[in-house]
Amino acid sequence: MDFALSDHQKLIRDTVRQFMDNEVRPSVRQRDREARYPDAEVKKLAELGCCGMLVPEEWGGPGLDTVSYVLMLEEVARVDAAMATSLSVTNSAVQAPLLAFGNDAQKKKYLRRMASGEILGSFCLTEPQAGSDAAGIQARATRDGAVYKLNGTKTWVSNGSVAGILLIFAKTDPNAGGADRSAVAPKKDITAFLVEPSFKGFRVGRHEEKMGQHSSPSVEIILNDCEVPAENRLGEEGQGLKIALGALDGGRIGIAAQAVGLAQGALDESIKYAKQRHAFGKTISEFQAIQWMIADMQTEIEAARALVLYAAWLKDSGGRMGAAASKAKLYASEMCNRVVAKAVQIHGSVGYSRETDVERMYRDARVITIYEGTSEVQRMIIARDLGL
Repeated sequence: MDFALSDHQKLIRDTVRQFMDNEVRPSVRQRDREARYPDAEVKKLAELGCCGMLVPEEWGGPGLDTVSYVLMLEEVARVDAAMATSLSVTNSAVQAPLLAFGNDAQKKKYLRRMASGEILGSFCLTEPQAGSDAAGIQARATRDGAVYKLNGTKTWVSNGSVAGILLIFAKTDPNAGGADRSAVAPKKDITAFLVEPSFKGFRVGRHEEKMGQHSSPSVEIILNDCEVPAENRLGEEGQGLKIALGALDGGRIGIAAQAVGLAQGALDESIKYAKQRHAFGKTISEFQAIQWMIADMQTEIEAARALVLYAAWLKDSGGRMGAAASKAKLYASEMCNRVVAKAVQIHGSVGYSRETDVERMYRDARVITIYEGTSEVQRMIIARDLGL
């Protein structure tokens, strides 16, 4: 097996790393405190092709492979996990379904603008009473001539207040009661829609006050007879859950890459601090206890990175990557939380201070085991793949 990156992949990795260190790192801490979205920085990343990496050239993107994409996300998350979340949502959760199920008119209208960074995408599935149970959503879409009228509330919508296009899922079968939990395939009662924030009946509700990732907005979306033109339906009626679950499969690879990048950033900070901090007449990096913690952190990061790259390679080669994506997401997200906890421990009391990056990283990491499918959901998928 050849684990070597191509020269082009290395160039992408190194270019994004340099940009993040020079252009983004100086402002991360202040933006986190202000819960300010990095609009200018994301636009500059868009100029590097990072807002539409998987979009083919015919639709305005560079048409890169998934391995290049996860390398980009890792380097972004190494400095700013919140920014990586925003990029992951627009690249994977929105653009990938549009590529797979959109018609030419929809791709022409939205893909080019997303690939250039002119607009961002947002993925709207979760509701107050429907999280892991995606088939349990209650939002409704009723056709009225040339438009659908959407009613309902979506929650925890990443990019929701800054997006130019939102992929929203709603039930189009009024008699449907959701999925049969014992069935292999859910009922085909959910449909996907491409919704612009200017559409009548669309409103951004409250902003979530979160533990971490403050500069990545998570908002409530309120649909009150929101009028969506019929030509903005993505795919056919009843294909919505298939579209959503497929998007989540691919998105999990990106979130796993984010976890690896965040953990790598925490390790980098820990090594730097351990070499500077003195105790009992020597640097703490000379103590075996600290060395072993750092050795364990590095080993876990490398293991997670291998899972991520394998899942990305499977996606590029057309293999079955659902379980591989879940394994990468499960292990990388839980690894990340272990690593950043050790990073805070290595820093001691200063690691508990908002003057350090590891404090922010500790808060940012916690959600990674939750969004794009909780660890428990990933274990269910992996067990199902084993025939259990």
